[in-house]
Amino acid sequence: MSEIRYDWTVADAKEIYQMPLLDLVYKAATVHREYHDPSKVQISSLLSIKTGGCKEDCSYCPQAARYHTDVDVHKTMDVEDVLVKAEAAKKSGANRMCLGAAWREVRDNSDFDKVLNMVKGINELDMEVCCTLGMLTQDQANKLADAGVYAYNHNIDTSEDYYGEVISTRTYDDRLNTLKSVRKAKMTICSGGIIGMGESIEDRLKMLITLSDINPHPESVPINTLVPVKGTPLADQGAIPFEDLLRMIATARIMMPKSMVRLSAGRLERSTFEQGFCFMAGANSIFAGDKLLTTPNPEFNQDLKMFDFFGLTAMDSIHERRKKEEVEPVKS
Repeated sequence: MSEIRYDWTVADAKEIYQMPLLDLVYKAATVHREYHDPSKVQISSLLSIKTGGCKEDCSYCPQAARYHTDVDVHKTMDVEDVLVKAEAAKKSGANRMCLGAAWREVRDNSDFDKVLNMVKGINELDMEVCCTLGMLTQDQANKLADAGVYAYNHNIDTSEDYYGEVISTRTYDDRLNTLKSVRKAKMTICSGGIIGMGESIEDRLKMLITLSDINPHPESVPINTLVPVKGTPLADQGAIPFEDLLRMIATARIMMPKSMVRLSAGRLERSTFEQGFCFMAGANSIFAGDKLLTTPNPEFNQDLKMFDFFGLTAMDSIHERRKKEEVEPVKS
């Protein structure tokens, strides 16, 4: 088995990233098959439960209140409406429901109480629950874990060196401290970043190194490509070549062998065959549904056709896996 390492250097990461492309994909595919079933892909559905009006200044985000975008501000959804959406997502093939709120940080109020009840209701549907709600205190992280949150998403976005070029309203340490609270509360960590914001390749690799320094590695690592939105500071940022995305997916897989590597935002711009190449290189998680919070995404049916073409199937949720383990006979 490939070694699990927590001591990757920039030189190590560059050596991997700069391999001849087919050699890189082959190596990543080999590592992937050592730790994962290559025919299984986790399907997650992402729902914006509170949209727009965020106080942050993240340069890529159309939900920041200070930018003039087409995003309409909506208050926190009712619990019943969220559960209806979760049931529909499950019927379409999703096994994880991710709840996103445009908050800088979680506040102890009635909206947070709503979220806790959403989490409990979705768990009863035998779906994994992931939340992305901004910064957390330890007490809030504990409450989410107690309610049944399986994973908490809090992306670090880019390298610490480049971070100030993208965001000024919270620090890199703020993000890392939230991840520490998530781990301490025994939720799994979902954390990745965005490529295509003007950062260097070294910045991208430093981002992966920061994630791979976490012991154990984040259970899920989303690799997003920037979706430029009119009205945001990065609206005119040009698209990155597909090769850059593929190399990032493969490098993340090699550096964090056990993690789920998610082919995330920007997938709508990629062809079926390009996405297939990413699955070959170690991606084994996607968001499905027509929206990722406020940005377009391929429809469920389109993804199911792609899965059928490549011989891929949806991964079981943690609830489904536990049920199967309960009924399997004990080996003597």
